[in-house]
Amino acid sequence: MGSSEMCRDLAGEVEKLLKTSNSYLRKKVGVLHTSVVLLTEMCERSPDMLAHFRKLVPQLVRILKNLIMSGYSPEHDVSGISDPFLQVRILRLLRILGKSDDDSSEAMNDILAQVATNTETSKNVGNAILYETVLTIMDIKSESGLRVSRFLLNNDKNIRYVALTSLLKTVQTDHNAVQRHRSTIVDCLKDLDVSIKRRAMELSFALVNGNNIRGMMKELLYFLDSCDPEFKADCASGVFLAAEKYAPSKRWHIDTIMRVLTTAGSYVRDDSVPNLIQLITNSVEMHAYTVQRLYKALLDDISQQPLVQVASWCIGEYGDLLVSGQCEEEEPIQVTEDEVLDVLEGLLVSNLSTPVTRGYALTAIMKLSTRFSSVNRIKKVVSIYGSSIDVELQQRAVEYNALFKKYDHMRPALLERMPIMEKTSTNGPTEIVQTNGETEPSVVETKHLPPVTQSTNQVDQTALKNNGLKIDFTFERANPNPNVAVITIHASNLTEADMTDFVFQAAVPKTFQLQLLSPSSNVVPALNQGTVTQVIRVLNSQKQQLRMRIKLTYTLKGSPVQDLAEVNNFPPQSWQ
Repeated sequence: MGSSEMCRDLAGEVEKLLKTSNSYLRKKVGVLHTSVVLLTEMCERSPDMLAHFRKLVPQLVRILKNLIMSGYSPEHDVSGISDPFLQVRILRLLRILGKSDDDSSEAMNDILAQVATNTETSKNVGNAILYETVLTIMDIKSESGLRVSRFLLNNDKNIRYVALTSLLKTVQTDHNAVQRHRSTIVDCLKDLDVSIKRRAMELSFALVNGNNIRGMMKELLYFLDSCDPEFKADCASGVFLAAEKYAPSKRWHIDTIMRVLTTAGSYVRDDSVPNLIQLITNSVEMHAYTVQRLYKALLDDISQQPLVQVASWCIGEYGDLLVSGQCEEEEPIQVTEDEVLDVLEGLLVSNLSTPVTRGYALTAIMKLSTRFSSVNRIKKVVSIYGSSIDVELQQRAVEYNALFKKYDHMRPALLERMPIMEKTSTNGPTEIVQTNGETEPSVVETKHLPPVTQSTNQVDQTALKNNGLKIDFTFERANPNPNVAVITIHASNLTEADMTDFVFQAAVPKTFQLQLLSPSSNVVPALNQGTVTQVIRVLNSQKQQLRMRIKLTYTLKGSPVQDLAEVNNFPPQSWQ
């Protein structure tokens, strides 16, 4: 009920109340309150006691009703609220008794609605009672209107936060009911409170499906454009995942990803560039449209490096389509070969360009040597960077110069357009997730990582626990190569239903090499009756601290679920 200091300060007053001649007051503070506390503790500890005491729900409802309907009683009135301490205790007990029980929940629905409606919230005492009421309503099997419509519009930020958090937990079991309040949830994205905005953002992504993808993405992209920097990374990741799963067309998918890169390019995941490149490569009919859109974006802004990298890659691949004006999706722009080369050369000398971006730009210029007629100009640019202070850029330029001088007859074949890329399989034994790629996503074959012959130094860690899914990591060091860490994931399911179509994915910085082996199953059994295991092997030759982004997708009770997490607290034994 309070801190040790508060109890010490109030001990004298409590003692006076217990010694008062008013027997009714002594009964209220000395018997009823402690009885409710005792019942709560017993129900929390014993399932048998919980079932036994559910028959007391009508009596508890009657006591609570008397408290909220009674007139002014100075003996136990606090700021106009009759015995708020007892009300809070009864609400907590009702929450325990009504959870997962239809009859008990039905018996307390009316009184909970009365408390929520009649409680005065102008003072903290009333807010405390309303807070407990919201928690109770969200935990029991209450009516959907009682659960959502009132509390998401409440003026008290704590109430709105509790409502959003509880809905986020239950959206998988009552998805359609929550969908009816989608507009109210989206309105919470405009709240000034950062905690409410974050919960509203997470809940909005949970509500996205194939039917509402266009409308929801419009709202979420507007939020991405105006939100604080702390939200941009998570929001961009959510948009990428939703667009990948529910995109109504390839053009819409490409436009959406480009909008994210334009708005929050500095905050997107490391694998966004290769993923978008793969999407564009595989959308053959959209090549002319995409390269034209990206060229326009480069003219407007070169500060968003992921966008610049994708644009450079596309211009290198499809620059001939850009200058020929073959775009049928929108009015073609008039651009010359020299103008395109001017833009790419500008990227090479810009202070805004990172070394990776310069690598993309130089490779794009080299590729245009087989698509444009300005070969002499391209040779001159490439030769200049043969003496660059950037070692990576210098190495590329030297190799490209050698291609011009010694292997010019092979240049058209070597620089031809990239073929359609196979979509990465999450169950393949050689899947490598690379980040911060340069010219295209790279795959490291299994032979680059030596086999595990013996393991030592086992360490355990919980990487994620959300919505009943728990992911544990077990770390081992491979011998004879101590630079290879072997991570075994153990996925367990604490819910009452199986998690099907389970897929685990991971990404690491470019200084690491990561390999995912096949999982033991794609179904995580309910009630913790078994685990799905999958082995990850990470080559850390530079002995850097390991960082990893993980993505989990599965189906629970017919509804798709996605979880994202960033794991940065790996124990030193796993990477040193």
